[in-house]
Amino acid sequence: MFEYEIQQLRSDELIRRAEHSRLAREAVRQGRAARREAEERAAGNRAAGESHSSRPRRLRFPRAA
Repeated sequence: MFEYEIQQLRSDELIRRAEHSRLAREAVRQGRAARREAEERAAGNRAAGESHSSRPRRLRFPRAA
């Protein structure tokens, strides 16, 4: 009976660790998504502000070494 209880405690601990890992991964994923969304918003604002410029986005010719 004692071994069964130890096994149940181990199982419960593994389940708690797995849930904690899932929550941590989800938090990281949400943080990345929020940063990506903020960067896209900022890039859209920059693009809208610079769209009237006649300057080319990139250099026409590659730089010499």
